[in-house]
Amino acid sequence: MTAMKKTTSKSAAKSSAPATKAAPTGKARTAKAPVPVKKAASAVKTAKPAVKTKAVAPAAAAAPAVKPVPSKPVVTTVTAQIDIGFGNALFLRGEGPGLSWDQGRLMTCVNDHQWSVVLGESARPIVFKFLVNDLSWSTGEDYSVAAGSSVTLVPTF
Repeated sequence: MTAMKKTTSKSAAKSSAPATKAAPTGKARTAKAPVPVKKAASAVKTAKPAVKTKAVAPAAAAAPAVKPVPSKPVVTTVTAQIDIGFGNALFLRGEGPGLSWDQGRLMTCVNDHQWSVVLGESARPIVFKFLVNDLSWSTGEDYSVAAGSSVTLVPTF
């Protein structure tokens, strides 16, 4: 028999089987998992977290937002229709916010024959009387008005 010599030249006989590398002796060949390639820290892009959106309920099911309404002070307005003459002033005395039976409160002249005063909050009705120049009392009974209302009166002297 003739010994065959192994050649590594290009002119070696071609076979139909693909060429494989011979495994080193004594070691079995095993398949290794591919090793991931690490990128530099500056080249790594971090993904932004996804923005979560709330589901919008139908308009009929949602309750409307209620804004608080600032409360207005409860005021009482007393108006007198009388011409008391040029140079005179009309005053109010009584029981209620800002009123006293001992000293009158000056009313504001709105026009020739109309005087007005705005009184603060009160839990009870306001009882009062008109005075010219804080000296002469109006005739008749004391006037009374519910708190928080407006009244126009025609006093007599």
